[in-house]
Amino acid sequence: MTGSGSRAGGFGFDPTVPNIARMYDYYLGGKDNYEADRRRAHEAMQADPTLLTCIRENRAFLGRAVRFLAEQGIDQFLDIGTGLPTQQNVHQIAQSVNPRARVVYVDNDDQVVAHARALLASDTETTTIVHADLRRPGEILEHPETRRLLDFDKPIGMLVVATLHFVPDSDDPWGVMAELRNALAPGSHLALTHASADGMPDLVAKVVEVYRKTNAPGTPRTAEQVTALFGDFELLEPGLVWAPLWRPERPVTPEEAIRTWFYAGVGRKP
Repeated sequence: MTGSGSRAGGFGFDPTVPNIARMYDYYLGGKDNYEADRRRAHEAMQADPTLLTCIRENRAFLGRAVRFLAEQGIDQFLDIGTGLPTQQNVHQIAQSVNPRARVVYVDNDDQVVAHARALLASDTETTTIVHADLRRPGEILEHPETRRLLDFDKPIGMLVVATLHFVPDSDDPWGVMAELRNALAPGSHLALTHASADGMPDLVAKVVEVYRKTNAPGTPRTAEQVTALFGDFELLEPGLVWAPLWRPERPVTPEEAIRTWFYAGVGRKP
């Protein structure tokens, strides 16, 4: 299921329990991970030998989406489920287009928040991180740091990338997203990716089984279910597609695209 942060519950620090944020860090070549994380990550890569490509394509979509939104004039971003800091973070991409762009990161993983606070300590005027749980949108929307940097009367770019498949049906991800969408002004955008077994059911089932033994099991969903997360937002071209096919910067074959098994899309609030 990859994943860039613990989004579906508050987890204390325990290096012996495989953590999806640290596993994601390991996939991307980071150093903030432990033996338990690396062992489980290798199991996932054995289940899907092209998993690293899948993860990188997911990350590449994030970069393209943020750059696109910044070029459309979006100058404030809410990144929910940010994960451990890595290369080309949202604020770096957005501020390469507009140096005044403001970014609020959100995660509920203690380690993620601590690392992000250290990284952002010198740039608190335009970037911050909020320790909150996606399943309780009010924590995010009403947090003083969120309100300090973001003006909800103006368009916001909300990013929920590789996150919602860690929210089980019992926690109503559609209701969660509806509350978040409703808080945004017209002209706001939602960019998200979500794991799906539509294209590679047997392979995805193997990866899901590995993630059952981590701090955040995952739930892949169908194209119809993922589309519903956008609510009444208008999906921009090319619609909901496999991540590599969303406004690609290079030729992508259908075989490459489907093996990513992550749907991606960007919607705009009318």
